[in-house]
Amino acid sequence: MPSSLQEIVASALLLALLFLPSPSDAIRSFPTAVARFAEAPQFRNGDGCPASSLRGCVTACDPSHVHIAMTLDSHYLRGSIAAVFSILKHASCPESIFFHFVASASPSSSDLYRTVRSVFPSLRFKIYPFQENLVRGLISASVREALENPLNYARNYLADLLEPCVQRVIYLDSDLIVVDDIRRLWDMHLPESAVIAAPEYCHANFIRYFTAEFWESGDGQRIFYGRRRTPCYFNTGVMVMDMERWRAGDYRQKIEYWMKMQQRRRFYELGSLPPFLLVFAGEVEGVDHRWNQHGLGGDNLSGNCRPLHPGPTSLMHWSGKGKPWARLDAGKPCPLDHLWAPYDLYLPPSSSSASLFVL
Repeated sequence: MPSSLQEIVASALLLALLFLPSPSDAIRSFPTAVARFAEAPQFRNGDGCPASSLRGCVTACDPSHVHIAMTLDSHYLRGSIAAVFSILKHASCPESIFFHFVASASPSSSDLYRTVRSVFPSLRFKIYPFQENLVRGLISASVREALENPLNYARNYLADLLEPCVQRVIYLDSDLIVVDDIRRLWDMHLPESAVIAAPEYCHANFIRYFTAEFWESGDGQRIFYGRRRTPCYFNTGVMVMDMERWRAGDYRQKIEYWMKMQQRRRFYELGSLPPFLLVFAGEVEGVDHRWNQHGLGGDNLSGNCRPLHPGPTSLMHWSGKGKPWARLDAGKPCPLDHLWAPYDLYLPPSSSSASLFVL
């Protein structure tokens, strides 16, 4: 094994040992209709955290909150739980974070609520029912079936789902962990000319996200002409979004326009990403790459192992086909999957709650 891989695995094992709690920190487990998870430890605000002006009332409209939006479903619930756990663990003000979970409008949403509340008893959150029929008829076939899930498009509707008082939100995918204080991302400056901010990857071949016909017809040059900057690829799994500007610019309609155009004349293959690129590429406010070390799940077909990109890391993102929980369960993990494992609160069916602990 190359020395770099040995160092990664060794770091993961050391991380798990360093945060192994004392017997007094033992946790209880509980069954749900969705899955079984361990209860996470409580995280409290540190000194210097903003005080709420609402006198103990927990509401999404509290101006002291950091707002995070994620989708929630039974298939990716294990990843979502790990992501939330990682955010709370590394946050300087965990009690000042409000989670906006978007879930399919179905009876199972009550199971999801009970699971999240049981794992995180003091978490500030709300589940918003998403009517999948809003977008189902606009979705075209993709290179991978999982990319056709209507919830992948729920971020397009956040401005309609969330309370009007929510002016800014950090959108995060479910297949990631945060290993830095999320407030550092929240506090970034978003100039008036920008609606969203995300890490951009201008070294990537932007042309390949659309068909050759799209470029040969001149549509590409016409659509992206006059943008603030050169259009670059960005990953939509980590975005800071200005909800007021989104609503004012009616960006939901602009994204839906391109989804309808795709049904008439197919010019992309990658599900929910290309419509975002068509609307926002060249208009995105750049964020340091440390906030989306993406692609750790490999490509969309093979899900092969990949290393971290050079540079510091604040967020690790298993975008692509391979998911760390699936590879760990199969006994074929990639080296970096061991860095996700310490945040996994899932209890296998054979687990005994009497001997289980969490970080």
